[in-house]
Amino acid sequence: MTGREDDTEGRGTDVERTFAAFPPARGRGFAATWWGQAWLTALEESALDLRQLKAGRRLARAGAVGVVSVRPGRITAMVRGRDRTAHRADVLVEPLAEAQWERFLDMAVERAGHVAALLDREMPPHLVEDASVTGIDLLPGPGELEPECACGAWDHCEHTAALCYQVARLLDEDPFVLFLMRGRGEQTLLADLQVRGDTASADGTQDSPASRARPGVDATEAYATGDILPPLPALPELPTEPGVPPSLNTEAAPGVPGVDPAALEVLAAGTAREAHRMLAEALRDTPGTVVELTVAQDAARLAAGVSGAGVTERLGEGSGRGREGLETAVRAWRLGGEAALSVLDEEWQVEGEAFARARAALESAWDEDERPPLRRDGNRWTVEDAPAQLRLGRDGRWWPYREEAGRWVPAGAPARDPATALATAQPDGHRTDGPLVPEGP
Repeated sequence: MTGREDDTEGRGTDVERTFAAFPPARGRGFAATWWGQAWLTALEESALDLRQLKAGRRLARAGAVGVVSVRPGRITAMVRGRDRTAHRADVLVEPLAEAQWERFLDMAVERAGHVAALLDREMPPHLVEDASVTGIDLLPGPGELEPECACGAWDHCEHTAALCYQVARLLDEDPFVLFLMRGRGEQTLLADLQVRGDTASADGTQDSPASRARPGVDATEAYATGDILPPLPALPELPTEPGVPPSLNTEAAPGVPGVDPAALEVLAAGTAREAHRMLAEALRDTPGTVVELTVAQDAARLAAGVSGAGVTERLGEGSGRGREGLETAVRAWRLGGEAALSVLDEEWQVEGEAFARARAALESAWDEDERPPLRRDGNRWTVEDAPAQLRLGRDGRWWPYREEAGRWVPAGAPARDPATALATAQPDGHRTDGPLVPEGP
């Protein structure tokens, strides 16, 4: 482990961990896992000055970040800046409240796969999604990484940016680092999960809810005392996952000619998932905006949850994508939903202010001697003589693409920084150093 845990401090306390400084590491990305990339996305969408991010990335690669201390709500390190002056850099993350931890523990013990993945130092996407449904955001979002630096900067400076880039490496190796930031160390979290699991097993023989039902109240009496009655009970909690429709895989022929049982099962399962999502949105304090999908986009959404080859083939034909096109669309959907499909399908001309922002981002993303040669076509920048491409979304994010078997396919999650996105698209060991090709609008 490159950023191995330092044995000299924080061992056994479970409230603070320290990690030895990383050695210099040029020419590589800072996050290989999806949760590490999500951490960097929160940084890149929070910082106001891309030049400071670029400088921080260079410091992190040069090994300028010292020992990193992680404890609830705060990460700290001494970072040596470009002028060789060392500054204490802190990044604050809001810990979860006790009630949030209780909901998280209840949710996690109901699915054994979550706990097993954590023990393998993995952060399964379903764990984060299930936690979000209960109102718990494990991964920080834009604006949630609050910087504090002895250099006096009020926004992310090169020192706090370097620290965040280094923490992305730590998160890659051990997702329990994230839980410690949110307020629970590894030992405490696993012990709480064990206790909660034992309690749930012991409660398996409880009386049914019907046997504990309260007696009714006379309607006339209730009306007469309406202003002094207790408030209505709270709404029932959201189920942890959608219900499972009944299986239609029987030997009997369909009662109506032309009905495909396998396709009907897919539609029923998709309806259950959509109903679960709509209920989750309704129970939130600030419901999100519902996006109306096109037929081709909805086919990709349905195919993402299908395992049968027959149904997948029908979806490919019905959407006009074909088998290979649908496979690519499913990959895009799993990476970013409707936004990722729009980037996959749509090619548009980057002009005016959007082009100026894109060009500035590309010029500041790499050092002069590390810039890859790029050829632009619309909103797509392709690395010359390399199977890697960047696609600019209308929201300003860069999506990495890789050429596979003669077609371009999504290679990872988007990033505000084109260098971070391109590092995901490039094959291991392939360098793209060289001058940036000039381009016009």
